[in-house]
Amino acid sequence: MRFLGLHLFDLTVILVVIQRDAQFDVTYDDTVTSDNQTIYSYNHTVSRNKTEGVRVSVELLSESAQSPVLFVVRQKQAVLSFQVPLILRGLYQRKYQYTQVGRTLCQPPTKAEAETQFFYVDVSTLSSAGVHYQLRVSRVDSFTLQTDKKFSFNATPSQPQFFKYMFPDGVDTVIVKVNSQKNFPCSVMSIQDIQCPVYDLDNNVAFIGMYQTMTTTAAITVQRKDFPSNSFYVVVVVKTEDEACGGPLRFYPLLPDQLLDPGNRSKTLDVIVSPAINSEVYVMGMLFCLGIFLSFYLLTFLVACVENKRYDTVFEEAALNLKHDATDNGSTLSSEAVTDSLASTDGNYGYMGTHTHTHTIFIHVHVASSLPSHWLSDVLCFLIDRSLESVARSRQESLSSVEEDDYDTLVDIDSDKNIVRTKKFLCVSDLARKDKRILSKKYQIYFWNIATIAVFYALPVIQLVITYQTVVNVTGNQDICYYNFLCAHPLGALSSFNNILSNLGYVLLGLLFLLIVLQRDILHNRALERNESTALECGIPKHFGLYYAMGTALMMEGLLSACYHVCPNYTNFQFDTSFMYMIAGLCMLKLYQKRHPDINASAYSAYACLAAVIFFSVLGVVFGKGNTVFWIVFSVIHILATLLLSTQLYYMGRWRLDSGILRRMLNVIYTDCIRQCSGPMYIDRMVLLVMGNIVNWSLSAYGLIKRPNDFASYLLAIAICNLLLYFAFYIIMKLRSGERIQCLALVCILFTAVVWGFALFFFFQGLSTWQKTPAESREHNRECILLSFFDDHDIWHFLSSIAMFGSFLVSPEHQSNSD
Repeated sequence: MRFLGLHLFDLTVILVVIQRDAQFDVTYDDTVTSDNQTIYSYNHTVSRNKTEGVRVSVELLSESAQSPVLFVVRQKQAVLSFQVPLILRGLYQRKYQYTQVGRTLCQPPTKAEAETQFFYVDVSTLSSAGVHYQLRVSRVDSFTLQTDKKFSFNATPSQPQFFKYMFPDGVDTVIVKVNSQKNFPCSVMSIQDIQCPVYDLDNNVAFIGMYQTMTTTAAITVQRKDFPSNSFYVVVVVKTEDEACGGPLRFYPLLPDQLLDPGNRSKTLDVIVSPAINSEVYVMGMLFCLGIFLSFYLLTFLVACVENKRYDTVFEEAALNLKHDATDNGSTLSSEAVTDSLASTDGNYGYMGTHTHTHTIFIHVHVASSLPSHWLSDVLCFLIDRSLESVARSRQESLSSVEEDDYDTLVDIDSDKNIVRTKKFLCVSDLARKDKRILSKKYQIYFWNIATIAVFYALPVIQLVITYQTVVNVTGNQDICYYNFLCAHPLGALSSFNNILSNLGYVLLGLLFLLIVLQRDILHNRALERNESTALECGIPKHFGLYYAMGTALMMEGLLSACYHVCPNYTNFQFDTSFMYMIAGLCMLKLYQKRHPDINASAYSAYACLAAVIFFSVLGVVFGKGNTVFWIVFSVIHILATLLLSTQLYYMGRWRLDSGILRRMLNVIYTDCIRQCSGPMYIDRMVLLVMGNIVNWSLSAYGLIKRPNDFASYLLAIAICNLLLYFAFYIIMKLRSGERIQCLALVCILFTAVVWGFALFFFFQGLSTWQKTPAESREHNRECILLSFFDDHDIWHFLSSIAMFGSFLVSPEHQSNSD
């Protein structure tokens, strides 16, 4: 024990300094005043190959101390200081006082095999009255974490804990998991480099390293390359308040300097460090992903070879049967019949003009009865008398300078009687009154517009997500992104490479669909160059522009979904859904165009409507959460848009929205409902529109009542429900019209439906959600389930890309002839 006298400005102040040789695991009860200072001297042996943790625990026993007690721990290369009672601040300057403080000391490095090091604990205060305290310094058992061994401990805001982990040989990546049975109090897990001091308080834990807030689960993947010392600290801190984890907001302090009782904020946690996957698993995951989708390329190639061979065989047999039939029965389409047909001016379009004609149709159908249904109309049109080729050629020549506006009025049909009414066989293409070339160019605008939109949309998106990832890597704040941290495998600067890789299917299958469409486009153009009657007359008019747009949208969906998964969060969820709206809208337009080749929506109008949908999606994400006014306005717009679109579809655009609309509505109601009870003129169309209005009104009511937080997904559900409803109506109407669905198309429909079912199952697993806080989102995290590399959401990416590709194939141009 030593005493020290200080002489200052001619005033002699006697400060008693007491130094004690202290022992580990011994509790010292003592009193300190402004007149004395106590120094506790400790020594311990530090080994280069062994790490020992040392923990300083202090409790203040005096209830009303005038000034706090300052504890300063002086080590070889570090100084740690804290006061008791410890004051920690929360939101709105709320102050919480803790009289029990426990801090773990970091171990300074040593180059010797073993070295004895001293450290000192200085205790002082400015309080004139004696302050009673307890001090205990002890060694920490299991300070060094072992691989795959769970360790349990307790922590409070004033008693944080941290442990050391060293990478074993052969392990380059580990995943650190911290779990707790209690949601609250809110906690923070941090990974920090081996250095002093360690930032282990609520107000400084975010200064360095990587960190996550947590309720019951936290997981951080750590790579050896990020820590030159091949070791790191796992720091666990209990926060002073729970708002960061979605807990209740406490009351405001009545007085600015009022100290609040923190209550019992002790939390029991478990920590375990496990090896993560190695490079072989990365390679297997990438090969698996490529193998799945490249197999579709191989399957498409094989199907194309089989179809081409089958095509050649069918038409060889058809030609032989036709030659044999012509030898036995003579020409069924004599010049006299053609002359009669050309002179005919009745409204029967020459379907059943004579007995000879009826017999001819019977023979042709008999010849084609063994053929696939989608070749039926091709064979019928192929067997048209060759004398009609001159009529077709004259028609093509006469349309060489035709503009679309020349065929926009009903009276223009009279000028085309020589084309339609004089034909013995009426084909679907004869009912398409607009010039095919002009329509084809208008549909090509869909592709060029969506390509332009994709470029201008994707470039800033890529720039933004790169910025997000940079911020995550620099700040270490892993609360910015909502990953499934239990299955987030980093690669380079990317935090979750598996979620990005699994989007490759959208890009590859979208490209495959574009190649299929391109191949059919080339074959169709070659057939037109050869003046084949099947290409000129058979099937619905073939316009590939919408298909190119659909394939491009599918590829962009994959690219933007990958960008979203670089850092999925609340602000960039729109990236993942924008082109889903595009795909739904383009699919509905294509279904409508297949039955109404002359009624095509302008590409500019269509994309403007889709832009309005995305605009509402952004408004809903930003302002829709719990906003009653927004939901009322959106519901009214949704219902009005549904009614206007229903009217447009029912009357096929033959109505006007002007000042007289109410008068005409009342007139229709009076004449059709009051004066006489007459049914709708278009029964099937009315049934579809009634069902569509019921579905949309129900969705609107659900949104108004429930007001879901995820407005973007809610809006996407509206689009998908309408698409499925329209597709079901399309299939039903095909069957009602006596058309057969091809075997290949039926298999594709059933396969797609099954894949969609499994895909939606994995989609609704919900491994993370940005609708909650990051800590609450991590409660949904789960381990990888496929190849130790892919999680449930990755499987959703696989299956949904395959399902979308199958949905596109359900009604491609190779099925047009059966329509």
